[in-house]
Amino acid sequence: MIYLDNSATTPVDTEVLNAFVKVNQNFWGNPSSLHAFGARAEQLLIQSEKQILSLLNANQHKVLFTSGATESNNLAIRGFCHEYKNRGRHIITTPVEHASVYETFKDLENEGFRVTFIDVKGSDLDIVKKVKEAICEDTILVSCMHVNNEMGRVFPIYELGQLISKYPKIKFHVDAVQSVGKIPVDVELQNIDLLSLSAHKFHGLKGSGALIINQYLKIKPQITGGNQMYGFRSGTINVAGAVALSKALRLVIEPLQENYQIVNHLFDFTIKELSSMTGIVINSKYENQSPYIINFAAAPIKGETLVHALEEYDVYISAKSACSSKTATASKILIALGINEKIALESVRISFSHLTTQAEVEAFIKALKIVVAQLKH
Repeated sequence: MIYLDNSATTPVDTEVLNAFVKVNQNFWGNPSSLHAFGARAEQLLIQSEKQILSLLNANQHKVLFTSGATESNNLAIRGFCHEYKNRGRHIITTPVEHASVYETFKDLENEGFRVTFIDVKGSDLDIVKKVKEAICEDTILVSCMHVNNEMGRVFPIYELGQLISKYPKIKFHVDAVQSVGKIPVDVELQNIDLLSLSAHKFHGLKGSGALIINQYLKIKPQITGGNQMYGFRSGTINVAGAVALSKALRLVIEPLQENYQIVNHLFDFTIKELSSMTGIVINSKYENQSPYIINFAAAPIKGETLVHALEEYDVYISAKSACSSKTATASKILIALGINEKIALESVRISFSHLTTQAEVEAFIKALKIVVAQLKH
């Protein structure tokens, strides 16, 4: 199997899986219990939080362990806006956010919040300028993804963080699902108040994520009960999941530069090969581009058709973000980034991990050439 859909999910690292099993077998006490057995589980939880904060340089923050990025994004955005709505009801974001962010803002609009979706077709400087122009007395939150999950565009998080730091009332949320463990993420340096991540995007377990939150912030809980997780997320804490998440994070961040070089080489090779093919349109060609993602179209072949044709060669890619890949419409993300609707319907995404090999990419290119030739005749 040649798996090139790592932006959707990644294979679980064996060390991570072993850590999850070991904790469930030996430290399965409830971390909220008063007895010593529960205290051992709590200690593992504390150690996991410390490791995560250290790896992300987020020492002025706390970790709320969640079920994944969708919950983290909802908790961050709804929780913050509901807690601080008396300070203002204006929010700034982009039209290319993941559905768990975009739809949450749409819900908040229905509640009476005013949301500005800034145009992101221009340069990084243009984006920062548009955010600055959108800021008003009523603004309380700016939310922007770090890396776009369909195109691989890296957004100017550092520059946005510097801008937002000049406005004490405004806080900064970053969906870092496609950047954590792949490109540098520094919460303090980038002035991030709320950061969402998901373990299964960096060889961890599905159903495990985190919201990194500034220790001085409050958010209104979306799940009420026993006041676990600093009172912001009730429910018995998944200690084994927390340990596995921190393990997965360490295993990708410690060799981050080495892994990046591996993937960057694969990106350059693939772009060169795709560029040599007639009819291929490469969409992922930004000044700041993550090498982990390539979006392209093999005109005039529909993206869904190409995905299924490559399956016959045991090659797995995607047509859109996994959460919307089964809808027949063109990706609104691509259109918002300036891709015309026809090309958007024909576009597909390949996404690498550091485990992807040169041989696998060469086999993909070979299969792609065969399939494109067949489908065009």
